[in-house]
Amino acid sequence: SGFEESKALIEKWHNVDRLQYAVTPRFAPTSSKEQLDKAGELLKLQPDLYMHTHLSENKNEIAWVQELFPDSTGYLDVYDQSQLLGRRSVFAHGVHLHDHECQRLSETESAVSFCPTSNLFLGSGLFNLRQAEEFDFNVVLGTDIGAGTSFSLLETMNEAYKIQQLRGDQLSPFKSFYLATLGGAVSLDLQDKIGNFEADKEADFIVLDYQATPLLERRIKHCKTLFDKLFVLSMLGDDRAVTSTYILGEKVDV
Repeated sequence: SGFEESKALIEKWHNVDRLQYAVTPRFAPTSSKEQLDKAGELLKLQPDLYMHTHLSENKNEIAWVQELFPDSTGYLDVYDQSQLLGRRSVFAHGVHLHDHECQRLSETESAVSFCPTSNLFLGSGLFNLRQAEEFDFNVVLGTDIGAGTSFSLLETMNEAYKIQQLRGDQLSPFKSFYLATLGGAVSLDLQDKIGNFEADKEADFIVLDYQATPLLERRIKHCKTLFDKLFVLSMLGDDRAVTSTYILGEKVDV
């Protein structure tokens, strides 16, 4: 019944106005092989459906998945066997990925949503952004709903920076803002519609205030480059820095 109801919803709502449908099995441990296969069948109904689920969030979860799916070669392979990888597949977390899994994510153009506040809150581990860059698979910044501690992408950039510092790597503010804007659009296969200010884009954007708080204002005064300004904004900014929101070029009340 779940398959038939999802199929009906896809036929009714997918690509209506700006709506797009996502097939979202919770994650492998809550799904049977048959359920995951059915999710794969749903994805075949239309080529531009999304798929979203969890992947390799923590080590105990990975061991649990191996126990439940002994015929798989790893966590990602469970989804791969059910044909759930692809250009519009977004896997949350991906904290503990093997190189062969990264290679497969890259080959299938799948994406991983890096959720730093959630990973830190749960103590799941430190996402390896350098590994993702080496294998050139898509990464987007995510806030998470259950364990994430903020919906603000500015605060999410702050935590993402700290995670990379703990790994001995550096995250530049240019990369942070890319992951939060065009990088996110690319990961969602929406780069032709949103993500930057090129002509014919749909003009979804926010306006940020460098002087939104006394501390921001004080620090910005000492910045001499755009790099410095974006770094300060990503470290000290939060929702108070958002002065206005535009959807399809129209200012909206929030």
